[in-house]
Amino acid sequence: MAASPEQFRGQARLPRCASPLRYDLILRPDLSACAFSGSAAVAVAVSEPTHFLVLNAAELAVDPSSVRFQDLVPSEVVQFEEDEILVVGFDRDLPIGEGVLRMDFTGTLNDQMRGFYRSKYEYKGESRNMATTQFEAADARRCFPCWDEPAFKAKFKLTLEVPSELVALSNMPVIKETVHGPLKTVYYEESPLMSTYLVAIVVGLFDYIEGSTLGGTTVRVYTQVGKSNQGKFALDVGVKSLDLFKDYFDTPYPLPKLDMVAIPDFAAGAMENYGLVTYRETALLYDELLSSASNKQQVAITVAHELAHQWFGNLVTMEWWTHLWLNEGFASWVSYLAVEALIPEWNNWTQFLDETTSGLRLDALAESHPIEVDINHACEIDAIFDSISYDKGASVIRMLQSYLGAERFQKALASYIKKYAYSNAKTEDLWAVLEEETGEPVKDLMTTWTKQQGYPVIYAKLDGHDLHLEQTQFLSDGSSGPGLWIVPITSCCGSYDTQKKFLLKGKTDKVHIDCTASQSAGEGKGQNCWIKLNIDQTGFYRVKYDDELAAGLEKAIKANKLSLMDKIGIVEDSYSLSVARKQTLTSLVRLLNAYCNESDYTVLSHVTSVCLGIDKISVDATPQLCKDIKQLLINLLLSAAKTLGWDPKDGESHLDVMLRSLLLIALVKLGHDETINEGVRRFHIFLKDRKTNLLPPDTRKASYLAVMRTVSTSSRAGYDALLKIYRESAEAQEKSRILGSLSSCPDKDIVLEALNFMLTDEVRNQDAFYVLGGISLEGREVAWTWLKENWDHVLKTWPSSSLISDFVKSTVSRFTTEEKAAEVSEFFAGKTKPSFERALKQSLERIRISARWIESIRSEANLAQTVQELLQHNV
Repeated sequence: MAASPEQFRGQARLPRCASPLRYDLILRPDLSACAFSGSAAVAVAVSEPTHFLVLNAAELAVDPSSVRFQDLVPSEVVQFEEDEILVVGFDRDLPIGEGVLRMDFTGTLNDQMRGFYRSKYEYKGESRNMATTQFEAADARRCFPCWDEPAFKAKFKLTLEVPSELVALSNMPVIKETVHGPLKTVYYEESPLMSTYLVAIVVGLFDYIEGSTLGGTTVRVYTQVGKSNQGKFALDVGVKSLDLFKDYFDTPYPLPKLDMVAIPDFAAGAMENYGLVTYRETALLYDELLSSASNKQQVAITVAHELAHQWFGNLVTMEWWTHLWLNEGFASWVSYLAVEALIPEWNNWTQFLDETTSGLRLDALAESHPIEVDINHACEIDAIFDSISYDKGASVIRMLQSYLGAERFQKALASYIKKYAYSNAKTEDLWAVLEEETGEPVKDLMTTWTKQQGYPVIYAKLDGHDLHLEQTQFLSDGSSGPGLWIVPITSCCGSYDTQKKFLLKGKTDKVHIDCTASQSAGEGKGQNCWIKLNIDQTGFYRVKYDDELAAGLEKAIKANKLSLMDKIGIVEDSYSLSVARKQTLTSLVRLLNAYCNESDYTVLSHVTSVCLGIDKISVDATPQLCKDIKQLLINLLLSAAKTLGWDPKDGESHLDVMLRSLLLIALVKLGHDETINEGVRRFHIFLKDRKTNLLPPDTRKASYLAVMRTVSTSSRAGYDALLKIYRESAEAQEKSRILGSLSSCPDKDIVLEALNFMLTDEVRNQDAFYVLGGISLEGREVAWTWLKENWDHVLKTWPSSSLISDFVKSTVSRFTTEEKAAEVSEFFAGKTKPSFERALKQSLERIRISARWIESIRSEANLAQTVQELLQHNV
């Protein structure tokens, strides 16, 4: 039987009998018709006998009569849309060696923020389209037929035909432009070897500012016309990051230029396209008068993350999406390293624990996944761009760097980059280089962290001078999984001067502890004896201390003996152990009281997050105690908030500016009347005078949330006023602050109105998650009903995995009963798609975890008494 194109369907990857060497592409975007046409001439190396060339194409119309390989006319040209492949068949074997495949094609400039798409912007009061691209993970095939897998690296030579008044950018510099009346043809230099997902094109009206690295590389930031001054901060971070990474990786930046562009409609935060990095506006633009301190930080971290990819990801690329974490975990980790070096006063490494926390929380679900995931279809790739690939990935790299030492680690990374430059690598390749350079058992150690999901909790029990350790897999549902890890244990006793390090390789072990060495003269035994494991939280695990050790640490927190990172680790572990019913909420509330004099932003950001978690669960678990618990949590945060007040002070630190915003928002969410009233008072002044210094960008979110706490259907002026500000503002950051407040209202009808507003064309699809993330506890039922009624529309409008997953997580995870979990499961039966299947399973698991936690809280005999005691103690 003759071979058929059907044989290539249902395969995870393309056949390897032919691969591209060089693409010559001509693209003609038509911005008014929202369409494009193109032609491709691809130099292909045929390495074994075959009748077929198989490549990727999706949502493209390929003209069969235009297809040629050298002078051979194909016998068939078949597109399988479901498999996103194009099969070109010939009636005889193709000659081994190099040949050119040519074809013409057309496509749509879609509005789905993937492939070659259109984004709307305002110019001189009128709405216009720009054309831009987003190809990661598997969407270059929506712009031109190609071998759309990271390992098929090739060179790219692009030519664009565009309206002559527009700016047209691609990965490489322009060689020449020729103008023919209303159109111009722009020719770009040929790129070095690169993967398809990193090709980029942007066509629109822009202003730019530029700078230059020490090595003479030109760096530009492109913004909408009139906003170029908002690109200055990103430009500064960008130029300095390129210089820093050049030294860190001991390898020059590989391209002649770097452009960074703000795109109004953008699904992710940013995309590291080689030499042409694209960002959503909130991640690139910073305005001293309009942006908050947290916006500034987001810009710095995002720019550093994307520029790290120019080496780790672009120059050396993962061999397949299974190794995505090599790209994302690494870029996340090194972005903190860069910003710490550039702006040390931000205390960035301590803030890195935000990443570790979100990785630990997600990875404590049975529905998590290993860092390395088998990918069998392109539609599965998007779902792994999550907290495991990024945050757990970054955290295990930090753990490994801490174990090997910073210098050895850096040297080994530079060797790895040089060895695999312009090529592809797997996780094992990185381990092999690190092992060779350091002589440590890196592969055995790290395989336990990347190939199995989850992480351990270490039970620590003191018996005389022996500290007994036992590891078991930690799961938030309270069960224990089968996992076993090689765990880099660090410990200190009574002081940070003497630290122990060793690898826990089995289920149990013990360490000899001598606390007397750290005693000050004249102190009684045990006075100063605290033992802390996982120093500065460099390890990706939790610790459950016995009662005696836990009491010692609580005293050490009160006496301010612990590092910021260790204070964070203790409260985060305690909260998670409470959720998993391994310790009581009563003991967690007691521990929180030890933080009552804390004034550091990095620590309080974790404390407030734990407070809000307790507040949410207590509403359902102990309605009769809920008011007292709220008051207790308010008391805990109030003194730090009063010290800072609402008004900025001259010369105060960046972190204090962030802390003011954090505490005011938390107090509003906890229902603190005085803070709410002050927020509303300042809002009314701001409404009359937008330039008032009584409501700078940093305190606006707290004020907007305060306004929404007081809004109801019968008294809706605050909601309407916020909408007015939203409509009048041209700033993405201001718009996002408002969107994140609208749905926080206790009135269900207003929540419904906010959700419906999100569906209008006044809200960009990329910004839906702000509204979803803000939904009040009172609004969760109406939001769920709304999602069910609008599901078909939502699925069609937000097809990408990250966006549709936000809808599922934001509406489903807030519930806390088994009945609700069953109702949600029933609704989604038969509706599930790979793009949100994982998010749905994780959300259902979260509901069931909450239900069990509630049951456990209700059985705590001493909770009410402890809350009363602490309230009296804090008066």
